[in-house]
Amino acid sequence: MTERNRRREPGMLDGQTIALFVVLGLVVAFVLVVWGAVVFGSRIDQVNDGMSRNPITVVFGVLGGDLVWPASSTWIAVLIGAGLVGAGIFLGALWRRATHHSNRADRGMPYLASGRDLAELTRKGASRTAARLGAATTPGFPLGRALPGGEQLYGLWEYVGMVLAGPRVGKTTSLVVPAILEAPGAVVTTSNKRDVVDATRDPRDREGTVWVFDPQRIAGESATWWWDPLSYVVDDVRAFKLAEHFASSSRADGARQDAFFEPAGRDLLAGMLLAAALDGVPITRVFEWLSQPTNQTPVDILRVGGYDLIAADVEGVITSPEKQRGGVFGTARQMAACLKIQSIAEWVTPRGGGRVGDGRPEFRPAEFVTTTDTLYSLSKEGEGSAGALVTALTAAVVEAAEEYATTQAGGRLATPMLVVLDEAANVCRWKDLPDLYSHFGSRGIPIISVFQSWAQGQVVFGRDGIRKLWSASNIKLYLGGVSEAEFLRELSELIGDYDKQTASVSYARGGRSTNHQLRRERIYDAADLAALPRGRAILLASGMRAALIRTVPWMDGPHADDVRASLRAHDPIRTPPAAAPAGGGS
Repeated sequence: MTERNRRREPGMLDGQTIALFVVLGLVVAFVLVVWGAVVFGSRIDQVNDGMSRNPITVVFGVLGGDLVWPASSTWIAVLIGAGLVGAGIFLGALWRRATHHSNRADRGMPYLASGRDLAELTRKGASRTAARLGAATTPGFPLGRALPGGEQLYGLWEYVGMVLAGPRVGKTTSLVVPAILEAPGAVVTTSNKRDVVDATRDPRDREGTVWVFDPQRIAGESATWWWDPLSYVVDDVRAFKLAEHFASSSRADGARQDAFFEPAGRDLLAGMLLAAALDGVPITRVFEWLSQPTNQTPVDILRVGGYDLIAADVEGVITSPEKQRGGVFGTARQMAACLKIQSIAEWVTPRGGGRVGDGRPEFRPAEFVTTTDTLYSLSKEGEGSAGALVTALTAAVVEAAEEYATTQAGGRLATPMLVVLDEAANVCRWKDLPDLYSHFGSRGIPIISVFQSWAQGQVVFGRDGIRKLWSASNIKLYLGGVSEAEFLRELSELIGDYDKQTASVSYARGGRSTNHQLRRERIYDAADLAALPRGRAILLASGMRAALIRTVPWMDGPHADDVRASLRAHDPIRTPPAAAPAGGGS
């Protein structure tokens, strides 16, 4: 442990020692006042010729009557005394200011990263990295200001991050909105509320087209554009991936998976999705087939398409005993339940009988990743959730960006595409995300996943999955508001310890002795982290010690006026949903 991580225990000085220092201070002050008053007073009154300039001699000379007390010395003593008192008050105020922390979390600052420790994340360091990556217009996504010092810190455009922030701690205002507004290229973001859309859509509209995927009308958007999920299904592997998105999103929190029906239902759904993609029909046809357990049409399509084994698998379910068949089809139908909701279906199916007759623009992920457009994907939990489609759309765009990156220099996007998965556990249950996370950063696809708690992420990804996601993150940010003791204890251990110096005084045979010891203590214990005040965050970055930062809401940032104007323009009270600008045409 370095020297900076050592401090004296508060109250180490005993009362006698403090009293001794006070007495010594008063004696020194008395000597200075008397000496200064006599020396300057003697010059003014022309007395005490040839007296010594030694302060001790002068003081004892006055006390012993060898030197006279000049008349002018009285007011001079008052001035010198007042000056010493004022200096003492000033120095005391400086000391109090240096040692007083406006925030209880700031007490840990002396033991955390600062200065050169954080150089890579400062504007200068981040700009250097951004220039190397071809994104020189902005240094990175804003994290907050370093404490102490107040220098702005950034997440690099080659980083992926994970954020843990409880309710009402400022994650949207301090992290999500600023990150979106600083993105140099395309942006993909998910949410279960409209606040992020309203705050950033107009500033992002100046950068490119705004697409708002809002099947549940969270932001009051109409389906003025559409996306075909089956365009993602180019082979059987993609079909199984899409089926997994439906399965993960339909699974209730804490529900136990059936060892037979769950995987069987998922495989059946994958076969149906592949058949629909091969036949060029809308994805809603899948739900129709799942409602007709004896319909052989998907089997015939799969065989014609050359997928004989998958066709045999689907046919095996169709010809299985009635109870077993009903269970598998019922499970698959539950996974695809969102497709039967008309308000959701119109976002993922063409109007007018097909693509040619639909005058709406079609969202194409492969084209989107080459632009500076913005995609907002919204859904909420519960009955009728469009979470499966939000996850599928997000995955389709990210994988399209990954494919596009392979055609770029160095195998990475020339201009990074930012992905902000706000409310990741509720809106975008991408089961494979922990395995893919670190790979995306190297492709120029920085991803920020935001969770309200550790348990929330564990429900979606499992105990090992959420740990893998945490470990793969270059940036780990904790904004407070979490009360999970196990996670907080582990975070406390990651932040580290310091050596605390203590002292004990003992008396024996009229003598006094002081013993000093060092003991290890947590910089922040679990209770400190649970009570982390709003406006403070713990930052863990790759290759760096933990740091304490001050979060900066958009209201205090460079885009404040633009955000306020966007919020006013899209205020649902001032702007009825029917009149709100629609995605894809902004």
